[in-house]
Amino acid sequence: MKTLIIAEKPDMGRNIAAAIDPKAKNHRSFIEGEQYIITWAIGHLIGLAEPDAYDVKYKKWNINDLPIIPEQFKLVPNSKTKDQLKVISELAKRSSQLINACDAGREGQHIFSLIQRHLKLRQPVKRLWISDLTPETIRKGFVELREGAEYENLTKAAKARSEADWLIGMNGSRAFTTKHNVLLSVGRVQTPVLALLYDRQKEIEAFSSAKFYEVEARFTQQTTEYKGMWQGEKLTDPDKAAAIAAKVKGKQGSIASYEVKETKEYPFKLYDLTLLQREANAKYSFSAKKTLDLAQALYEKHKVISYPRTTSNYVTEQNIPEMHKALDQLRGTSYDALAEKAEKRFVHKNNKAVCNPSKVEDHHAILPTKKVAKGLSPDEAKIYDLIVRRFLSHFYPAAEYKVHTILTEVEKETFKSTIKQLLSIGWKEIYADQRKDKERSGARGKTDQDDDEPKAFEEETSTPFVLDSSLGVHCADSAAKERETKPPKAYTEGTLLKAMESAGKQIEDEELRDAMKDSGLGTPATRAAIIERLKQVGYVDMQGKRIAITQKGRMAVEVIRGAGIELLTSPEMTGQWERRLNEIARGIASDDTFMTNVKKFATMIVGKVKDQQRVARQAFEELPKESGKSSGKAPAKGKRASKSSIAQASGPEGPAPKRTSAAQGASAVAAATSAKPRKTAAAVPKAAPAAAAAAAAQAHEDGTIAACPCEGCGGRIVMGRKGYGCASYKAGCRFVIWKDQFGVSLSDTDIVSLIRKGNTKLMMLTDEQGRRQKGRLTLKDRVTGEIGPVFE
Repeated sequence: MKTLIIAEKPDMGRNIAAAIDPKAKNHRSFIEGEQYIITWAIGHLIGLAEPDAYDVKYKKWNINDLPIIPEQFKLVPNSKTKDQLKVISELAKRSSQLINACDAGREGQHIFSLIQRHLKLRQPVKRLWISDLTPETIRKGFVELREGAEYENLTKAAKARSEADWLIGMNGSRAFTTKHNVLLSVGRVQTPVLALLYDRQKEIEAFSSAKFYEVEARFTQQTTEYKGMWQGEKLTDPDKAAAIAAKVKGKQGSIASYEVKETKEYPFKLYDLTLLQREANAKYSFSAKKTLDLAQALYEKHKVISYPRTTSNYVTEQNIPEMHKALDQLRGTSYDALAEKAEKRFVHKNNKAVCNPSKVEDHHAILPTKKVAKGLSPDEAKIYDLIVRRFLSHFYPAAEYKVHTILTEVEKETFKSTIKQLLSIGWKEIYADQRKDKERSGARGKTDQDDDEPKAFEEETSTPFVLDSSLGVHCADSAAKERETKPPKAYTEGTLLKAMESAGKQIEDEELRDAMKDSGLGTPATRAAIIERLKQVGYVDMQGKRIAITQKGRMAVEVIRGAGIELLTSPEMTGQWERRLNEIARGIASDDTFMTNVKKFATMIVGKVKDQQRVARQAFEELPKESGKSSGKAPAKGKRASKSSIAQASGPEGPAPKRTSAAQGASAVAAATSAKPRKTAAAVPKAAPAAAAAAAAQAHEDGTIAACPCEGCGGRIVMGRKGYGCASYKAGCRFVIWKDQFGVSLSDTDIVSLIRKGNTKLMMLTDEQGRRQKGRLTLKDRVTGEIGPVFE
């Protein structure tokens, strides 16, 4: 009998066949040679059964039927791929041994395990564990096949993760949805991530900007010129700042202190997936999902990088020779000039910034392979370029600087200067042909919240800096400059990934961040999907690069916390769960104990929600603001979440709800969570009669509000649930204006004004940084309905 190899995807199966048995015959759904039969899973062929598989009563969502805690979880085939599962079943009957060739990670292990359990496969199992799909690596992997039993603990961790997510998602989503009569998705990881976004938005909204002043002076000594920043208590009085500037201007001064020291800057760490996603978001505005998809294509399709879903930024001794070979293949490519100057002597087993086996578990850092990259799409080339340049930087020496720190005294006022003089560019030559490198991974940038400490004026120069501390200096100019404190920045996908990696903790120290990697929110392989999930269920929207929480997202966090289930929104708690799953994978924690605690937690969630008073359903919907006013909440222009999108299940939504404001929503939660259990949530007030009359005045007798501005269309604009669109959409008209954008909900009057005049009246808008500013919305595209802000 033959050996059956089960890969995760068709491309991977074909790569394996080409490497180990190129003469094997292709049968469409499998490839067969003399020794091996190679087939594939097409992702998840098996999943956990829906609740009604355990009892028909669960087809209807009823809070009194909760919690749902299966004694044994049932498995069901994916209906879309059941034919492929049947192929695997038939091929297994002709095989005496199995090789698990699914992705080398927790999810790949889980995919194989589900197939094995569902089909009751009893053959002995070997494990192919490789980090890239080049023919050489595949052949080497088959020579070094491992026993499947070695990965039993990883299988347990994967199974525990899947079942825990089912228990929390299914019970939490059903409980909150049926209690509040609105579709609410709850998840072990997604809910704490949503809470991070909620808390940051609340910080931004509560922030009160304050003005302060800095005094900057310019000094000269012979041919040397430099600038300094006044040192002292924070200046909030403009007159005092101006007086200091006038006091020193044109006066002679002296060097109170002058220190010079040489420093070195070493290359940034090699990429793991999260770091790659963060930097691709910062540099190219790529979403986490897009970066993952591109990296996966570079790995599977083009075979030009190693396994991308890694948590490590380091390699082992065994990888060093491969890195040297990968460097050689870059010669003669578009990276030839950089590769020629690279020196292999810098990458060796004693270089702990590169080679650190203790920090490599399943996979090493993302590296280019020996294969020459050809036929990459523009976006694939961008991700490949990030990886190659980071890789090459470690074959270069450190960048060297001479740092001059100066304290200058004039009229008893002190100014501080830091001059960073470049001595040797070193590895930074890799980025010299690009704009100033912004990839400050792990480096702590100056924030607007660091204003209580006096700052030095910092300048970087490539020319020699010469200063004689025994000579005086002349204050050639000085000025008081007005500054303003700024709120915390709204999350982008890149900064959210960083927060997820450290379970929401603001950790800047790289060693501490490394230590937190096994207790973050989700895994590198799942974080992109979690962010996409929040978009799909209507909890967040994208405003440029900024992630904006919607009213529904706000209320989801508030009702969960209002029910007294803080742990469900706690990043730290979920981070500890992730750490426990990693401990199960390493064999130092019990999966049974973990699942017992998860079941207790799911039961506690249901009990808390049952005791909670219902929040008015309208509290989850947006409300058009009055003229010139806004609640400051993030916009919500995405499509309404479908029933099928909620935690593997669906639930009743009831009649179409009215809309309410964030303030009214908060009041509803307060009412529902008050100490008076029999008192129902306060009703949401109806729109003012005058406002309703004004809106009605805009309406056409057929219910439309205006003619479509799209040239040649002839249709009319109607109000939908989330926006205003053309009634002739079936004829191909694409015009639509979403109601909720830039921190405001647009009314009929606003839409008519946009269509007829091209702009709205003056209103308070939210910019990309989350700040509130006066401005107007303008109609930028009369074909698609795209609008944009113009600030005063």
